[in-house]
Amino acid sequence: MSGPTSRRSGKLAIDPRVQLGKLLRDKRVILCVGSGGVGKTTTSAALALAAARAGRKVICLTIDPAKRLANSLGLERMTDEETTVSPEIFRAAGVEVSGSLTVMMLDTKKTFDDIVHKHASSPRARDAILTNKIYQYVSTSLAGTQEYMAMEKLQSLRDARVYDLIVLDTPPTANALDFLDAPERMIEAIDSPAMRWFVQAFAGKGGGGRVAFSLLGKGSQLVLKAIAKITGGAFLDQLAGFIAAINDLFGGFTERAKRVSEALRGPDVAFVLVSSPEPMAIDEINFFAERLRAFAMPRDAFVINRVHLPPEGDEAKIPEALALDELHQDLAPAAHKAFEEAKVLAARDARHIERLKVHEGPDKAVVLRVPAFERDVHDVSSLAAVGEALIVT
Repeated sequence: MSGPTSRRSGKLAIDPRVQLGKLLRDKRVILCVGSGGVGKTTTSAALALAAARAGRKVICLTIDPAKRLANSLGLERMTDEETTVSPEIFRAAGVEVSGSLTVMMLDTKKTFDDIVHKHASSPRARDAILTNKIYQYVSTSLAGTQEYMAMEKLQSLRDARVYDLIVLDTPPTANALDFLDAPERMIEAIDSPAMRWFVQAFAGKGGGGRVAFSLLGKGSQLVLKAIAKITGGAFLDQLAGFIAAINDLFGGFTERAKRVSEALRGPDVAFVLVSSPEPMAIDEINFFAERLRAFAMPRDAFVINRVHLPPEGDEAKIPEALALDELHQDLAPAAHKAFEEAKVLAARDARHIERLKVHEGPDKAVVLRVPAFERDVHDVSSLAAVGEALIVT
């Protein structure tokens, strides 16, 4: 790995690891984004650990992390409770941490429940929502809920101002808009024409959370009666209660969603786009980068995991090295082949990485390459090694 600076085209270039280290030092929120399977969760944890080693008080919020990641931090598992990693775990691994690292896993339903507790107009309204069967489904399974609740939890941690830095491992998604549009889509879902129609039917004057057929025209009455025949009256009553409850929450919820949306564009937020050098992953992260640009959000850094680096040394010297040991002279052909294969893989990865849309100018993103390690990240020392490949403080 090169030092903090290097010569390129006669100019002194800043090592991208220094620039990423500056982001970890100066920002309050780092969002790691990208598709699944590219090492995004590991990157999030490695950045969080690197920031803690640099003296910051850090929390890393992850989305359904692999068990081995929890184990790598000396934890049996990650939960929805804020858990600070014991300094003894770092000392045992020979990793010096002058700050602190806290981790937690997003619990989508618990986060939604917290919003209900905060914004319900009364204890009775709160209980009516939490016990409603439609709500219990929506709060866990509705498309976009996980993405929005990740943003809600981020804002809650941000408002508490307990931590110097929040690192968010965003939900993996095939569509960048699922993440960027989550607050707006939640508002639109609540304030849609269909929802207003249901409010009139179920929660209007005299409705009381039950179907108010008298407030509707004959056509609407026929529609609801047909639905009742198919689903049963109990379903309509549950739906009626849910609509009435959401209407009760509407004001506080939409205000919160707008704040969450605005917070993504704040000057203290940085986006780290995570990918692998595979062509499909590069295409996906380029699409995400374009969407960030369209939303006037920064693209601060690209982290490319599992990169094959060019082999070190001189291939011509392989026979000379092997000649020193007569017993292994017959290994020269295999050594030449392995050397050539390593060169091909490195050239292929470099060619794919060149397709990244980093853009020129003052907002040009830095590109960091994490080499393909021989083993998976499975302990604190290997997680620290990933961090060292990413930043120089």
